[in-house]
Amino acid sequence: MSRSTWSSTTTDDRPRDEEQRLRELGYRPVLARRMGGFGNFAISFSVISILSGCMTLYGFGLGTGGPAVMLWGWAGVGLFVLFVGMALAEVTSAYPTSGALYYMADRLGGRRWGWYTGWLNLLGLLGAIAGIDYGAALFTGALLNLQFGFDPTPGATMLIFCGILLLHAVLNLFGVRLVSLLNSVSVWWHLAGVALIVAVLAIVPDHHQSPSFVFTKFVNDTGWSNPIYAAAIGLLLAQYTFCGYDASAHLSEETSNASVSAARGIVRSIWVSWIAGFVLLAGLTFSIQDYAGTQDSATGVPPAQIMLDSLGTDGATALLLVVIVAQLFCGNAEVAAASRMVFAFSRDNALPGSRLWRKVSSRTQTPVPAVWLSVIVACVLALPSLYSTTAYGAVTAINVIGITPAYALPILLRLRAGESFKRGPWHLGRWSRPVGWVAVSWVVVVTVLFCLPQSSPITVDSMNYAVIALAVVLILASVWWYVARGTYGTPDTSAYGSDQEQAEIAEGIV
Repeated sequence: MSRSTWSSTTTDDRPRDEEQRLRELGYRPVLARRMGGFGNFAISFSVISILSGCMTLYGFGLGTGGPAVMLWGWAGVGLFVLFVGMALAEVTSAYPTSGALYYMADRLGGRRWGWYTGWLNLLGLLGAIAGIDYGAALFTGALLNLQFGFDPTPGATMLIFCGILLLHAVLNLFGVRLVSLLNSVSVWWHLAGVALIVAVLAIVPDHHQSPSFVFTKFVNDTGWSNPIYAAAIGLLLAQYTFCGYDASAHLSEETSNASVSAARGIVRSIWVSWIAGFVLLAGLTFSIQDYAGTQDSATGVPPAQIMLDSLGTDGATALLLVVIVAQLFCGNAEVAAASRMVFAFSRDNALPGSRLWRKVSSRTQTPVPAVWLSVIVACVLALPSLYSTTAYGAVTAINVIGITPAYALPILLRLRAGESFKRGPWHLGRWSRPVGWVAVSWVVVVTVLFCLPQSSPITVDSMNYAVIALAVVLILASVWWYVARGTYGTPDTSAYGSDQEQAEIAEGIV
């Protein structure tokens, strides 16, 4: 199918009255709609952040399959994630609200579906803040190590991490216009950063690895003898990086023409990241000078060692600074997305203390308490990193195990709804069902996969705590359901008559 045919059958570009649409969905508009289509794409692209995910988990990938799994795993995982993103974008177009995934699930499946989807989504978003900003702290420690001989101990890294969280909280308090501006800058910073890193690593070093090394070398340091198992675990690098594109949906109440722009933002952020990420991983891997030395780098960050070996201290420092700034952009965008989820979930009385977390600043029209709650919980999630060297991997797994199933539930419920699903202006046409079933199947596979232990023998330090975190959240959500079920719920629009009547009733909800 040609591009023009696809566009004409799946997207209605005519501007919609998004404030009226929000009222039809049951909510009174209280957030500032100051974000354009590029800004909406930019927030998801910034959250995916190839310069964050690919870099922070590169060392993990070196031991769980090595170059072959990193490169081919990225290509395969990216394709399946694109299916998930397209299917999710279709549902987002129909329900452009800050609640995003849980609101979709609630509308399509009922209150309990929405409840559990919301808690999974919240776990994933908060875990993402912890993973992204702790990764930025690790890279900052590596930079300080190169320049000043700084010892990046767990305690020192935690202090840097807390400082980064504080920075992101403050930036988010200034309003969505600043967030949108920073995300727009972030897009060009990421793309230019990848181009710069790959170009410098291609030109400067005298030695490069062969194509056979980059695309076929397999390394298994997991302790598991089965190479297929080790390779499957290695997919975490790509799957963790390809998370967070629901940010476009969470910012839809602050986006112009959100029914189209938010859906496009999701899909574009994935395919642009897919291409740029492959180039980045290939550029890094071609430039490895000493495989074992890279894995055991004194900086604590293998990509920093690649840059150091290839470019020297000054060159490595300059490129690390590019990476760190990109990671800071990423964490800031994730705080924005998570805080909107906290706000929306509290608006429907799902969280303890909802009355506080749903408050919005009259000056900036930003959910200030939700921003602070997001960064505080992220800080708590990362505290085990003070005591365990494997805790960071657990935090990234928590992000994946929470948010990935939450992506699939609205898609599954949309498939179950069949023709009763009322499409938005952006949809997949006759491809909706096959794309949807591929997406759901992939999510089932990776959800099981990332509950598995990542290294052997299994000890207190090496255990994969993601499954425990998932169980704890589901148990707590189940317990809290019996406390909050009397007050929790998205607005009931099923009994409304005309659109005008729906809007009039919705005015009194919040």
